[in-house]
Amino acid sequence: MTAQIPGCVGAADRRQSGFTLIEIVLVVVVIGLLVGGVLKGQQLIRGARVHNLMANESGYRSAIHSFTDRFETYPGDYQGASVHIGCSPVCLNGNGNKRVERNATPVAGSEVHEELLVWSHLAGAGFISGQFSPDAGGTIPTLDNSPVNRSQRYWHFIFDALFGGPAGTTPRHNLKTGNQIPVDYLQEVDLKIDDGMPNTGIFRFSPYAPGDVAPSAGGVAAPNCTSGTAATAVWNATNGTANCGGASLF
Repeated sequence: MTAQIPGCVGAADRRQSGFTLIEIVLVVVVIGLLVGGVLKGQQLIRGARVHNLMANESGYRSAIHSFTDRFETYPGDYQGASVHIGCSPVCLNGNGNKRVERNATPVAGSEVHEELLVWSHLAGAGFISGQFSPDAGGTIPTLDNSPVNRSQRYWHFIFDALFGGPAGTTPRHNLKTGNQIPVDYLQEVDLKIDDGMPNTGIFRFSPYAPGDVAPSAGGVAAPNCTSGTAATAVWNATNGTANCGGASLF
């Protein structure tokens, strides 16, 4: 039997209590790197989505201008589309009054909802990719007749006054982004391509009611997406509202 000297502890009995300062520093550094990486990743994702929105807006805008230059009318309104454009399976006609309208007066069997013809006219004329086939007598946007944004909401090109500005705003042709877009994304797009204000300039706010597939006069407005209808109103980019839309004026 081996005697143990009082006051001495064997190696097997030693116990480590707590972390050393170096270990604590290393843990803090690792956590900081992880948090920084997550935040950076979120910024990259956000930046990519804003860039995608801007690229689509620019591409569709350019296609509409090119179509108008060639055919001297807007896509969707073209009365000779069935004869002069190779849509698949067939092109439907607008009434040729130089306005893409939601309630167009029919002429020689033209469609009432000309905004649903825009994308088939553009694709048939070779200005955008994809295949869009609106049905005769159609009344709402669908995946068959319209492109969508990242939230699966529909882009619109139309002549109306459903965009930011005071009451009585004069109707204009405008390209709508579709809804379900975070308000801070729209503010960033506006800052990059226009004046950063939702009711002035070329890029503005466009109202949508929750769940709607088309813009509406009773749609989401202040205080959810903007601070009001005045020219001095701002995007409410700090409240996290996700159901907003924008409109690019022509």
